[in-house]
Amino acid sequence: MKLLADVNISRYVVDRLRSDGFDVIRALEILDPRAPDEDIITEARRLGAVVVSHDQDFSAVLATTGATKPSLINVRVSYVDADRLAENIAAAVRATATDLEAGAIVTLDDAGIRIHDLPVR
Repeated sequence: MKLLADVNISRYVVDRLRSDGFDVIRALEILDPRAPDEDIITEARRLGAVVVSHDQDFSAVLATTGATKPSLINVRVSYVDADRLAENIAAAVRATATDLEAGAIVTLDDAGIRIHDLPVR
């Protein structure tokens, strides 16, 4: 599964995910750093990638547009440790792979993981 990490996901997290075998691209590697969320969503669709972001606006865009893709891992954790974050993102991807492939918003927070199927109703 390909991941497209938003600009707010640190390169250390991306590097750790890559070292763990994940196919992950940082949006900064392929888009302008000021690219709006809609451009990141469009690129994720083109790549067949799941967006990973701390930005809560992605959920709103997906919900209000009735989108079925791309899936989103919505990171809402209180910690900033890159290793811990990468480990928890990896665990969330593994645990929800079927949902992400079908189209979902997976919220990762301090309490665990929540899944909302796309389109949001």
